[in-house]
Order: sequence, then C-alpha cells, then structure tokens
Amino acid sequence: MRLHHLLLALLFLVLSAGSGFTQGVRNPLSCGRNKGVCVPIRCPGHMRQIGTCLGAPVKCCRRK
Repeated sequence: MRLHHLLLALLFLVLSAGSGFTQGVRNPLSCGRNKGVCVPIRCPGHMRQIGTCLGAPVKCCRRK
C-alpha cells in the first residue's frame, strides 16, 4: 500500500512539473519574452502565431 502512495506522489510530481511548459502566450510581456510581437490583425506571411495579447483579436506573432 505504501508503494501505491509513493507511485501516486511521483506521478503527481511529474505531471505538475510538466504543466509549466504547456502554458501559452497570453499577454504582451510573455509575447516579448518569446521573441514575439503583438499584432492587432492576422500575422503577416513571414510570421506565425504563437499566442494572443490582451485577448483573441490581438495576436502574438514570431518569425517562422
């Protein structure tokens, strides 16, 4: 029974540590940290969207 608790704690630790890497770009500060720029319309052809800035209409774009 102790082994089950240990394995459950280990699983929780692994999953919680990995969750930080799944957070997206959602504000201008994190956009800039990821070498992106906030664009009020679609990303230009030489850029791709990596997230949003201040809501859905404003895109965070980075060079391809």
